[in-house]
Amino acid sequence: MNIVYIIAYLILWPLYRLLKPTKTIHREHIPDGGALYCCNHTRMSDPLYVAYALGWPRQIHVMAKEEIMHWPVLGLILKWGGIFGVKRGGADIVAIKTAMKYLKAGEQLLMFPEGTRHTDGVAGDAKTGCAMLAARTGVPIVPVYVNAEKRWFRRNPVVFGEPYYPQFAGKKPTADDYRVIADDLMVRIKALEAEAV
Repeated sequence: MNIVYIIAYLILWPLYRLLKPTKTIHREHIPDGGALYCCNHTRMSDPLYVAYALGWPRQIHVMAKEEIMHWPVLGLILKWGGIFGVKRGGADIVAIKTAMKYLKAGEQLLMFPEGTRHTDGVAGDAKTGCAMLAARTGVPIVPVYVNAEKRWFRRNPVVFGEPYYPQFAGKKPTADDYRVIADDLMVRIKALEAEAV
């Protein structure tokens, strides 16, 4: 267990517990072992809601935009806590290898398939990175939904969908397979919205 992750979790948890508490829906869908959690993205705080919904014993790594990792002081804390950056707009081999290392080691990774925030809550198109990582590492995808608006002094739902393994016809998935898997993932995430109450 990452000690920096635990310290940050315990410092921030009372604040969120009081001001914007989390409500975990379908905790039974959280698998043991390695898993790729794929969530819609509406606010910078979304990773905290997913982490608190999972509970502190389950450390989750987060793939975040590279720019955050260069923020003074905070960037270092995030890195030490298990968050790593990805350069958007192209294939970031280092980020892909880091993600695959965590997943193959049986750890849990959070990604945002849209690649950017949609503050209005309207889902965007998914990139194919999540599909590629799940297919190559053999871990299940867990769709996750969080509301765009985080309510003050009321429980904010985090809905976990059923874990599943992406399907493809050949021995190795093609670019078209990744596209189909990514589109299907966004449909699954959107379907969870009805339960986010």
